Amino acid sequence: MNISVSKSSSKWLIGAVGAAVLGLATAPAMAQQTLSYGKPGEPVKLVVGYQPYYTESWSGVVMRGKKFYEKYLPKGSEVEFQIGLQGSIIVNNMLAGKQHIGYMGDMPAIVSTTKQNVGDVRIVAVLGLGFDQCNIFLARKDAPNFSSPTEALKWLNGKQVAVPKGSCTDRFAQAVFKKVGIQPAAYLNQNIEVITSGFRAGKLDAAVIWEPTASRIVEEGLARRVASGFSVNENDGGFMAMRADLIEQRPDVVKAWLNAELDAQQFLADPKNAKEIIDMAMQQTTGFPREAMARALYGAYPDQGGAQKRFTLPYAFTPEAMNLITKATEFLHEIKTINVNKLRPEAVMPQFTQDILKQRGLTAPIGSVPVLSSDQLAQVSK
Repeated sequence: MNISVSKSSSKWLIGAVGAAVLGLATAPAMAQQTLSYGKPGEPVKLVVGYQPYYTESWSGVVMRGKKFYEKYLPKGSEVEFQIGLQGSIIVNNMLAGKQHIGYMGDMPAIVSTTKQNVGDVRIVAVLGLGFDQCNIFLARKDAPNFSSPTEALKWLNGKQVAVPKGSCTDRFAQAVFKKVGIQPAAYLNQNIEVITSGFRAGKLDAAVIWEPTASRIVEEGLARRVASGFSVNENDGGFMAMRADLIEQRPDVVKAWLNAELDAQQFLADPKNAKEIIDMAMQQTTGFPREAMARALYGAYPDQGGAQKRFTLPYAFTPEAMNLITKATEFLHEIKTINVNKLRPEAVMPQFTQDILKQRGLTAPIGSVPVLSSDQLAQVSK
């Protein structure tokens, strides 16, 4: 099986980020096209968009590193992994027929299924569910010493707050503003490179960002972590999407990839693999210290309500996953990001993961990523 990988080769944040912050609404206008993937059983060429810079979707990192799909795809198949620095980049590539499978956060995954006039994309699996993988508030390093996350959130009133719009952080930030009654002086649309520079220059009060970028910014002493989804009971998630023409033409490939994804999530759940997982993450990213990568996946934040697991690995569509999709869809409609308040019935396709779990004698969730002790974290960070 031939593997080729597209990867950033210079700074850790370059290229298409500027386009990404314009959001998913700017997907190029085009007639919907149907791609050809060959007949069942034949070798297939797949292009997979994934986010090594989003910890909750690191089963994609494991998939690329361990190549579990080689066990299941037809012999002679080719897989190309392309890094997306933000989920909206992957969605736009899928809509354009440039990528066939995508690993992404909740907001871009949901939005992708509402653009069927451009390209038909479906959600087929759950990568992870948590409360502080995408949903993290950072405050400038000289912000007051808050007595609680709630106090920190209220401090955001009248402040300069930035997010990469079109991302899972955007949905979370706006939900928190509404829930807590926050009115920032400005709600800025900035990519993570600009956010990092803003904290460094002292021009930004706060930002909402995902892991592992949040841990990297904190590790560098540029900002402090002050609140998360735990603080306001707002969860986040990662999902896998596939083009509908792939699903229709090659159900054998869909099942093959999802069997491999199950292997990847089981590997991610086992703490014995912690060092190898961080090794793979370091190989597939640039510009991140190892300590930040380890803390992003395995660190504990008890002062912000963190549990003894970083996030669960549902794989299939558990009630919690479906509740997140329903809630997020309604919210995205309310803020006019999408034009429907309920996804079309075929937008979420749970049957593949259900069948695979049944065949393998498993139930969802299939595991979780644990919090590591200080000593364990130190070992993984070496």
